[in-house]
Amino acid sequence: MYNPFSLEGKTILVTGASSGIGRGTAIECSKMGAKVVLTARNVERLNETLKLMEGEGHVILDGNLTVEAELNSILERMPALNGVVHCAGVSQIKLVKFLDKGFIQGVFDVNVFAPLTLNTALLKKKKIKKNSSIVFISSISGVYASQVGEAGYGATKAALVGYAKSAAIELAVQGTRVNCIHPGVVETPLLNVSNGTFSEEDLENLKKKYPLKRFGQPVDVARCVVYLLSDASSWMTGSNLLLDGGFTLS
Repeated sequence: MYNPFSLEGKTILVTGASSGIGRGTAIECSKMGAKVVLTARNVERLNETLKLMEGEGHVILDGNLTVEAELNSILERMPALNGVVHCAGVSQIKLVKFLDKGFIQGVFDVNVFAPLTLNTALLKKKKIKKNSSIVFISSISGVYASQVGEAGYGATKAALVGYAKSAAIELAVQGTRVNCIHPGVVETPLLNVSNGTFSEEDLENLKKKYPLKRFGQPVDVARCVVYLLSDASSWMTGSNLLLDGGFTLS
């Protein structure tokens, strides 16, 4: 059956695959026929993701991408890839006047330095095949919109856009495409009211600002990732795919 969105025959690396958008992406990629390399720090949660996936041949490479020794261990075991999805990240809130070097460093280590360092290493070790696709999960925050306390987080997501544009130009010679997805609020464990970042009232008020009257689900983002990984998007690179339920229309 003709299906330009198929990932049959492709091996895809998904970072942050233990939960949220990363987990949703790993699951959808498996449903579309890909062999998926899952990485994150928590091997138990990676195994939980694996149980939800379809097909065979998937690989778990657990480790902390911000720790050089663990990154090197992951790289040594990494198979050749047709796609990379950079999902791993943290969302932390702090007012501008309280930002300090430690906080900024911590957010940038996970959201920017880790994926860029990983990307460089994969390219140097020729782990990314020609005509591959690299996808960064950015955000509407820092690029299209922002909220109080998101200065540090938004700065990291905006940094990915600048990187992706240059990378798209440089890697075009080998047919490799680089794109960003910019989700609005997605219902993941980061949104859990129990962590104290948001109250139920905060979330309900924010939801009202979305014309579709709901937050995104990991699967919403994952299906956009599948599009960017597949041959259906073979003429798309250096682009920013806005996925926000209409939030930025208001």
